[in-house]
Amino acid sequence: MKQKIFGITGWKNSGKTGLMERLVAHITGLGYTVSTIKHAHHSFDVDHPGRDSYRHRAAGASEVMLASKNRWALMQELRGAPEPSFDMLLAQMAPVDLILVEGYKRESHAKLECYRGVVTDALRAGDDPTICAVASDVALDIDITQFDLDNTAQIAAFILDHQGLSK
Repeated sequence: MKQKIFGITGWKNSGKTGLMERLVAHITGLGYTVSTIKHAHHSFDVDHPGRDSYRHRAAGASEVMLASKNRWALMQELRGAPEPSFDMLLAQMAPVDLILVEGYKRESHAKLECYRGVVTDALRAGDDPTICAVASDVALDIDITQFDLDNTAQIAAFILDHQGLSK
């Protein structure tokens, strides 16, 4: 089964993460299963010095799995290997109704661009055919579907309809 994927993109401080959080809560509240992928442009760590799992990785483990009754996580160290492709990461995801993606703006999946009036960077929507809508806190003079950035229900309905998931 091919996963249904929809992206949320935009410049730093454009409201992507807040919208993602609201969309996940809203869409799961409608009874759909949702997973997310977030691209980080910087180094990050989900582990902390002194923890057992951190010590395992620091000792040279290629993978460390943490497991409890509430969740499990698998950390894989790249140790100089190239960053995994978007398609490889998607292949690791368990089947769900919808995968929401924050970032990965150069990938070919459909996207909604977040835009705030205080952001000085240019809107990407006019130059990127994968962007099928914009969510903004200001009215924009554009020829593309536009939503109020805070209208989570309307944005969620658009995404579900776009992905063929409307009930």
